[in-house]
Amino acid sequence: MTVVELPDAFVEKYRKLMGEEADAFFHALQGQSYSGFRVNPLKNVQPRHTLAKATGSVPGVAPGYYGQVDGKSLDHVTGWVYSQEPSAMQVGEVVDPQPGEKVLDLCAAPGGKSTHLIGKMHDQGLLVANEIFTKRARVLASNLERWGTANTVVANEDPQKLAQNFAGFFDRILVDAPCSGEGMFRKDPQAVSYWNPDYPAECANRQRKILGSAMQMLKPGGVLVYSTCTFSPEEDEQNIAWLLQQYPDLKMLAIDLVSGMDHARPEWADGNPELAKAARLFPHHFKGEGHFIAKLQLSPTAKVAAAHSKLKKKKGRGQQSWKVGRDEQQLFTKWQSQNVPAFKAQRLVKFGDQLYSLPDAMTSIDNLDLITPGLHLGTFKKNRFEPALAWALTLTARDVVKHIELTQEQWRQYVHGDVVNLQGPAQGNGWYLLTCEDHSCGWGKLVNHTVKNFFPKGLRF
Repeated sequence: MTVVELPDAFVEKYRKLMGEEADAFFHALQGQSYSGFRVNPLKNVQPRHTLAKATGSVPGVAPGYYGQVDGKSLDHVTGWVYSQEPSAMQVGEVVDPQPGEKVLDLCAAPGGKSTHLIGKMHDQGLLVANEIFTKRARVLASNLERWGTANTVVANEDPQKLAQNFAGFFDRILVDAPCSGEGMFRKDPQAVSYWNPDYPAECANRQRKILGSAMQMLKPGGVLVYSTCTFSPEEDEQNIAWLLQQYPDLKMLAIDLVSGMDHARPEWADGNPELAKAARLFPHHFKGEGHFIAKLQLSPTAKVAAAHSKLKKKKGRGQQSWKVGRDEQQLFTKWQSQNVPAFKAQRLVKFGDQLYSLPDAMTSIDNLDLITPGLHLGTFKKNRFEPALAWALTLTARDVVKHIELTQEQWRQYVHGDVVNLQGPAQGNGWYLLTCEDHSCGWGKLVNHTVKNFFPKGLRF
């Protein structure tokens, strides 16, 4: 067990705040951290191999389990499970988005909460998953692609810039704010090295700016969920107290506490008893890391908040080529009708030479930096169309004209980037959806008895 060297100022602060609970609290911070995973509800079959290794169910989260996930397993690579810390799973349950709603995950990387949200939405409606840092936004896009979602747009924007495009637009917004990370000290002891007594206040100031942008995008009657993975009152109760003071049309919604969760502490802020409706997860009470969650609703009669400033407009990446040309449209339509005839694209847009199906609820993509504007369908090459892995991961064998069932050994050859040689009678040449134990794995092109490999090079292992 790793001993976490807690800063003296941290110990002094929380000994005062926690009172009689302090010893149990500090003892828990030196204890074991917990790993967990969620099962993907967008897939219709249970990941029996991963579930066989589960050590229990996460309270209040129907698809949530304690246990480790093998990152190179069939279940993980094809998006049947997502590794997520157990306390963090409670956030998606509190947001509780409904199918058909327009939802924003404002600080979304690496994607645990975004995958949870779109799963609860049954992949219906619109999820905009945003991350301001480009490298992290690409990781977010990759994780959502593996999850198999058609109605998610991944944006790489400053929250203030995003607010210029989505005034009063979203039914639900999650702000899982970047924070001081105190709740993750035992899981990631390196996080301790970033901490200093002034750090929580610095984070709180940044969080308030993000919340201000979120409020501009929340529709009247909409729900805002704010969460952190810190114990800091400055970033938790005090930020919610500030939010209630700044926006009189906001009210707290009570969170149904599952076993091991605590009410928030109004006395750590301005004493407003409404703050107790928020939830805290302490490691000496809940089998998970530290977390804070608050749920608020904007009055249905509230006026849409105006944007605070006009930002200089710029073209989003690839915006100049959103439109799909007639020849490209014909290439795609021919391929789709021959291979996935029942598929109905929403709105076809082109992102460089990449083709996407843009969700109908996404009103505009102009003036936005997007990583993925919807479901990635494939790539236009010279006089041909090649389908994308993302599309394959949303399909089953029933959706396609032709599929090939791989053995586990053949699947390992496939994800390694090798060609796959088939035995038995020759099948017709052409494109096939490749499956293994009911998992859709990607695309292959059969030439005689050889399956040419189209698993993306950057994902091979």
